[in-house]
Amino acid sequence: GIEVARLAFELVDPEIRTEIVKADGAAFAPGDAVLLIEGPARSILTAERTALNFASHLSGIATATSHWVAALEGTRARVLDTRKTLPGFRALQKYAVRCGGGVNHRFSLGDLAMVKDNHVVAAGGVVPALEAVRAAYPEVPVEVEVTDLAQLRDLLAAGCTRILLDNMSDATMAEAVRITADSGVEATLEASGGLTLERASAVARTGVDFISVGALTHSVVVFDLGFDLLED
Repeated sequence: GIEVARLAFELVDPEIRTEIVKADGAAFAPGDAVLLIEGPARSILTAERTALNFASHLSGIATATSHWVAALEGTRARVLDTRKTLPGFRALQKYAVRCGGGVNHRFSLGDLAMVKDNHVVAAGGVVPALEAVRAAYPEVPVEVEVTDLAQLRDLLAAGCTRILLDNMSDATMAEAVRITADSGVEATLEASGGLTLERASAVARTGVDFISVGALTHSVVVFDLGFDLLED
């Protein structure tokens, strides 16, 4: 969020000059300067809280994401965000996820159709739900949520290439990976549902392609950045 913080100062007063010391995505330690500001004190103090609010919030997301990335190191799995973002903040929050080394899921409903459990019940099964979306919007990629291996097998038989494994145990997800590999369908598997950082490595070792974490954006703890005036 350093570019956003800089913009907050410059929009308040064009006379404010800024110098980015730590670019977005860079690591820093307590006491490090990340942005230097020079200009009228009144203008700087007017913009201070807005700049800090943006940078602290987005740095919290990037930092949390980096912890997940570190936990998945050595595996094929990548950490995904979700659409569980603050209203009006989706682009910024997803940008922060990328700064932390994560991967963005869909930005909007038009990017990817997600067939969830309620849709499956309404349609009468995972395959009817998949076929209904394909018929209505053939140009839109489809991902279908499954809660058991029987649903997974049905979707693979129907040629589904994006499948979300919802609230499964590690052993069940490992079996899902094996079933998918044996099916011959080049499908990506996404783990989701109440996942924790402590469990991240074990989930990744099941062989899934993605781990989606809504908490990256909806429950982030801000990174406490400060602002100090320096004497000449």
